[in-house]
Formats: sequence, C-alpha cells, structure tokens
Amino acid sequence: MDKRTAEEIPGQVDDELTPTKKPSGFYGGLRLPTDKHALAGQPLREAPLADEIVLPLSQHAGLPAIPSVRVGQAVLRGERIADPDGFISAAVHASTSGTVVAIEDRTVPHPSGLNAPCIVLRPDQEDRWCEPDPVIGAYHTEDPVRVRQRVRDAGIAGLGGAVFPTSTKLTARADVHMHTLILNGAECDPEISCDETLMHWRPNDIIAGARIILHVLQVNRCVIGIEEDKPQCEQALRTAVSEFDDDRFEVVRVPAIYPEGSERQLIQALSGHEVPSNGLPLDIGFVCVNVATAAAVKTAIIDGRALTERTVTVTGQGVREPANVVSRLGTPLSTLIEVCGGYKEDAERLVIGGAMMGFAVGHDNIPVVKACNSVLVMTAAESRPATDIRPCIRCGECARVCPSKLLPQQLYWYAGSHDHERLERFNIFDCIECGCCDYVCPSNIRLAQHFRYAKAEITVRDADRERAQLAKHRFENRDKRQTLDANERAEQLAEKKRQAAAALDIHKRRQVIDEVMERVKAKERASRNQDSTDTR
Repeated sequence: MDKRTAEEIPGQVDDELTPTKKPSGFYGGLRLPTDKHALAGQPLREAPLADEIVLPLSQHAGLPAIPSVRVGQAVLRGERIADPDGFISAAVHASTSGTVVAIEDRTVPHPSGLNAPCIVLRPDQEDRWCEPDPVIGAYHTEDPVRVRQRVRDAGIAGLGGAVFPTSTKLTARADVHMHTLILNGAECDPEISCDETLMHWRPNDIIAGARIILHVLQVNRCVIGIEEDKPQCEQALRTAVSEFDDDRFEVVRVPAIYPEGSERQLIQALSGHEVPSNGLPLDIGFVCVNVATAAAVKTAIIDGRALTERTVTVTGQGVREPANVVSRLGTPLSTLIEVCGGYKEDAERLVIGGAMMGFAVGHDNIPVVKACNSVLVMTAAESRPATDIRPCIRCGECARVCPSKLLPQQLYWYAGSHDHERLERFNIFDCIECGCCDYVCPSNIRLAQHFRYAKAEITVRDADRERAQLAKHRFENRDKRQTLDANERAEQLAEKKRQAAAALDIHKRRQVIDEVMERVKAKERASRNQDSTDTR
C-alpha cells in the first residue's frame, strides 16, 4: 500500500493516481447487515411547518455565525439571519417566513446535551421565499471566486455529517496541485439512506452541482464513489452523466464496507493513496464532497436558493413508518416522528446520526440542523445497557477492524489515565469515531466515547495552553513596554536635569560676568571721581 507523503506524490495526475474500476480498498472496516435499501426506493415525505423554528448559530464546523437580525423582525424564507464569523464558518438562513421571537440559548443536537445560542422564529404559515438570486447566464463563464462566494453566501456546509463549510473546502491553495474531485455516494451506515434516496430521485441535481464544483476548483476530473449494493443509484447516476455528456465524470463501484463513507477511507479505496496523518485530502490533490452537498450547490447557483432544508432518514424499530423526510432546518424532531406515524409502544432511545456514529438525546424537542442526516428510534431490545460493560481482555479485535490503523486498546488505557502525551503519540486525532471498535468489542466497552472525550480534553488543554501563552506573551510585552516607558521617562528627566544644570551654569556665568563688569565699572567711576578731585 502506498504511504508516500503529499510532497512525494507527483504534481500531475498520472496512471498511479488515476482511480480504476477495481478499487484498492482500505484497511479494517466491517461488513454490516442492512435492510435500508427498500426504504431508499420509497418516495420522499415532506415535514409540515412546525409552530416554532429553532435555528442554532453553530450548524457547521468552525466559529458560530453572528446574528444579523433583531427580535421582532419579520423575515422571509432564504433570508440570511446570521453572518459567518471568519474563514471557517457558515451563514444561517431563515427556513421559512415569519417573525424572530427570540435570540437565546436552546437545546441543540450535541452529545453534551447542553444549550447553545439559537435564533427562534414563529412561522407565519405562508412559507414565502425571498427573491431568488441565481447566477445569470452560464455559470462556467463566471469567475470561480465569485461562484465560490455564492456558495458561501448560501450557507452550504458538508451534508454528510462533518458539516465543514463548503466554500472553505473549495478554496484552492497555491502550494497544492488539485487534480480530482471525489463525489461521495458511499453511504455506509446500516440505518442511513437519505443520500441513497437523493441519488435515486435527484441524480441530475447531483451531477449539475458537481459540474459547478469542478468549475470552482478548476479541475477536469470527477470520480463518483458508490457502494456495490446500490445498483439502482449507480445506474441513475450513470444515466445523468450521459445526459450531460460530460466525459470528466467516472462512476466507480466500491465494496460495501463500513466506514467507506469517510472521505479518508473512500479516497484510499479509489486511489490507493492515504491522506497524511493530521493532513487533509487537499494535501494529496483531492477534494471530497458529499452528493447531498453537490445538490445543495446546484440549488444555490442555478436556482438562487440558500440552504434551508435537508433530507433526514427517520428509522428504527421504535418508529411506526420509517421514511426519508425532507425537513426545513430548525424543525423539531417530534414533527418528523409524527410524519412517520409516531412512536411504537416499546420505543426507548432517540439517536441522531445513525447506529454507528450517532449519539443519544434526551428528548425530541431538538431542531433539525445541517448535520442531522438521521433520526434513529431504538427499542429496549436494540439498546445496549451500560451494565453490560466488562473489563478489556486485550483481544485485539478493535485493532483488526480500525480503518485508521490505530491501537484502540492502547488509546483506551491512555484515555482512562488522561495520558495526553501518549494519546497524541499514538495519533488519537486520526480516529474518525466510526465505532467499528465498539461493534466488535466482546467487553462492550464504548471505546469511541472514550476517544471523543479524550480528544475534547486535549483540545481544551491546548486551548488553555494557547491562552496561557498568549497571556504570558501579553504580560512580557506589557513588561517590556513599561520598562521602555520607564527608561524613556528616566532619560527625559535626566535630559531635563542636564538642560537645567546647563541653564544654571550659564546663569551663574552671567552673574559672575555681571559682577566683574560691575566692579570694572565701579573702578572706572571711582577713577573718574578721583581725577575730578585732583583737578580741583
């Protein structure tokens, strides 16, 4: 397996880098049983407008957006209500028309269960759009930078779950030769089928969006990776490519192995090259975009509409009618459950994000956000109680299936002892939290949870160190400034003293001269008086 770094890989696309119809695969992974494909073939359902829409300011990787509306303001669907804060951030738009009733902390979809700042809308039930702003004429005649800015203005983030701001991902680097766009259609979680549904019903939108991304990146190659157990979707995409008559596209079938949908694993499966540790796909010339993200780019550029909705898979043995639902962002999960017939009597746990990488939430009054690709309603029989956890027996099964080639059992011990230095030495940040180690662990240890917590600890530690270094740097600079100011004041005072002394010296000299002159004049007067007396 090729393990060359980004610097060693040639700058041009050669035969070695060209994906073939026989993918090379990746280390580890699992073949998981699934019955989701029948669900993907069903027509999409649409969630109705809720009585209240809650839009978190942080629905993306990076800094939260900054509110640009005030309480009491009327807004239209697609209107921007929060601006991105910096390069790695994304705008937030109203997902329906209505009135801003609050800007406050609400519960958001997050493993912590904590509250975060949100903009709360009361819909007017009219769902009126703001004026669309499509690219006039052919987008390929536009400056790629302007098209990328349109993507940023539309608030698009990766809809596969990572929600990295798409405009940031599409920004070129002068030191890297980009050669391939990879369109990620490998939706490998055994419960999630929203992307499969999208490929089945809207393949033309996906290809149209990918063509726009090719223009932004200025590359001439797009490889679509799709799992072998989705033949209908594969055929739909091939038909869409032929309709566009675009020879830059290649549809490649990959094995249905979890976590094939992770961009690192998909790139390795298609090209045989690994993304460097602590690196990005861009470091080796690849950009990987989810199929739903590509469709959202088409909607933003050609239709002129911001990202205000997404498709969510609502499934599990605890819901009556599993389905893929088109939901406006900010809609409470309870509304989606109602669209799918409600809960069954034995429903026990609500999980956001799928069976393998999802996290449980305490209630269903939580809004749909850009990262919410699945809502899984589990029964008591499906849930694994915490009492089943037993001590690690160091069997090594977790290392055998880890797609990042880590040693989970070692990371587990170091995480338990808070040994951050060894955790970093064993590359804990290469962990993609796929849950393969959890799945095969005979002791039922929640390894991924330990790693997620350890990474958060290290991130907090590094942030504290950075703040401490910044504070130290500021203190040292302040001390230097005070020392310089004190020295400058001392020099100024010394100079004033020298000037005063010099002035005093001059004054004394003048006094002496004046006294001498006065004595001379007195002698002259006395001499004249004496001469006058002698004359008489």
